[in-house]
Amino acid sequence: MTEELKHWSSGNWHVTDGKAEEFIDRWTEFLAWTKGASEGFVKARLIRDLSDPNHFVSFAAWRSREAMSSWQDKPEFADLLGKCRALCDDMTSGMYESTVQL
Repeated sequence: MTEELKHWSSGNWHVTDGKAEEFIDRWTEFLAWTKGASEGFVKARLIRDLSDPNHFVSFAAWRSREAMSSWQDKPEFADLLGKCRALCDDMTSGMYESTVQL
């Protein structure tokens, strides 16, 4: 039986012109750390807007809301997220819960 993924974190990233490849590298480093440092982490994905190559959306699945909060409380979290944000003109993020799955 497949585990239902109910808890998600997401970011909406608008990367500064000329910084997209560096952003992808930094985001990958951030998620590699997340995978090793966060027991409740399941998986993540970064998608790129086909009509705007500087726009990315990230999604990460978590086993629980508590696991997401614990991840954000780690001292390295702010540093690594900040390195990604530094390459952006704008960024918003949030924690979410699935309501419908088809």
